[in-house]
Amino acid sequence: MSSPQGPASGLPVRMPRPRQPGRHRRPEPVAAPEGAPSLVLAVPGTPSAATRMLADEVVSIARSELPGLDARVAFVEGEATDFPVSAEFPSLASVLAHAAKERTGRYEQAVAAGVEGIKEPEGPVAVVVPLLAGPDNAQVRQIHQGIADSRVAAELTDVLGPHPLLAEGLHVRLSEAGLARADRARLFTVATAADGIILATVGGEEAVQAAGITGMLLAARLAVPVMAAALDAEGSVTAIAEQLRGSGSQQLALSPYLIGPELDPSVLEAAAKDAGCAAAEPLGAYPAMGKLALAKYTAALGITPQPVASGG
Repeated sequence: MSSPQGPASGLPVRMPRPRQPGRHRRPEPVAAPEGAPSLVLAVPGTPSAATRMLADEVVSIARSELPGLDARVAFVEGEATDFPVSAEFPSLASVLAHAAKERTGRYEQAVAAGVEGIKEPEGPVAVVVPLLAGPDNAQVRQIHQGIADSRVAAELTDVLGPHPLLAEGLHVRLSEAGLARADRARLFTVATAADGIILATVGGEEAVQAAGITGMLLAARLAVPVMAAALDAEGSVTAIAEQLRGSGSQQLALSPYLIGPELDPSVLEAAAKDAGCAAAEPLGAYPAMGKLALAKYTAALGITPQPVASGG
């Protein structure tokens, strides 16, 4: 017989076990710290409506992963604007200066309102994340110049790649173009599937070497050879195409190791024509772009959001 306090003496007492986090339990979301610097996405290339849409989608993904994140879009070759930033394609310098003015304004308002314990903001106004899959010294120099022109304390992160999520994105783009199987585990064939991939990038030899790392991951996914080439080095794509054919590949595909804004699409078309093969689309606003941009931001600030997980 049990008493109000529990079972009768001699019977085992069953204590509730604490709930353990498991593979099916979503971790508690982490919000951006109060007063955290802005994430400023530095978009390379000639601004356009399509580029603006792509960049907005990338920062939207980043915001969804980290509630409270102040994420902004700036263009490396954007327009110099006065406050407030109203142009569709604001320059990096103007976006950073505007972020600094807003932060100062919030502090002054808090002081005027008599908020207790308010401290003058310290540290960087923003963390600038280049929208680049691989290293490109010319673009990075422009980004540094934009930060210098703003006269604002800002931290610049590394580019987004190499990373396994970029290999995943390249695989998806190839499969969308009918140039690769969507999933090697499924036993269906794609008549136009390539048996050799030219991974095309910009930024010179350093960019080719970095693309080669992601290329190895892509080769493991596709079980076909992948070799990197430079779109901005004359004859590089053609030479890699010949090398792949010389090693036995008969049906090649060009996979742009680019997000998109970095390069005029006509350059990709010409490269594919020179190589005598079809081409996939650039990575574009593949969801991994927003996640990787956020990962660069959080690493710079030393905060830990939910892990960046592969989707396949």
